[in-house]
Parts: sequence; structure tokens; C-alpha cells
Amino acid sequence: MKRAITLKSPKTTSHRRVDPDNPPWSEGMLGPPVLTRGRGPQKAPTKVLTTVRLDADVIAFFKAQGRGYQTRINDELRKVVAKGLTTRSTRARAKPARAG
Repeated sequence: MKRAITLKSPKTTSHRRVDPDNPPWSEGMLGPPVLTRGRGPQKAPTKVLTTVRLDADVIAFFKAQGRGYQTRINDELRKVVAKGLTTRSTRARAKPARAG
């Protein structure tokens, strides 16, 4: 959130006099502070803020395709979830040979 800035009167010294046609600004002249915000809160939050560490080449690949790389990464992850590939590995585990 941006803070309202209040202007201070200029320093008066003995050799400087105040110009009656150009007085220092006061709070009354400036009016009430105007606070502006960005987008504001989501009406219905659908996403969760998280931190994920990805390889640099993966990020570079998606960023090279233009704006919206985070949405594209989310879409690709959604495709994987829809396929049901949520296990740690899709390959069958090799059974260790028994010594006999």
C-alpha cells in the first residue's frame, strides 16, 4: 500500500523571504490523501500461493513462448494429473536379484 506524502514547509532563512503569491502548500490545499491499490483481493480465490523449485531450462522453455508462462506450466501439470500420473515413477520397479 502506498503511503500518502505530506509536504513540509520550505526552510526559511534570514536571506530568503516568503513570496505571498506562492505560499507553501498545506494539507488543506492538497486535500485528502488518495490511496490506490493494484488488482485487489480475488472475489473467489481459486489458486494457492506456493513456491516450487524448477530447473532453469524448464522455466526458460516456458518463458520463451511469451507471457503467461506460469499459466502454461499450471496447464501442463493439470494434464499430468488428469492422466493419473501422480505416482513417483511410471516405470515398473526392477526386483533386486536374490543371492542364493
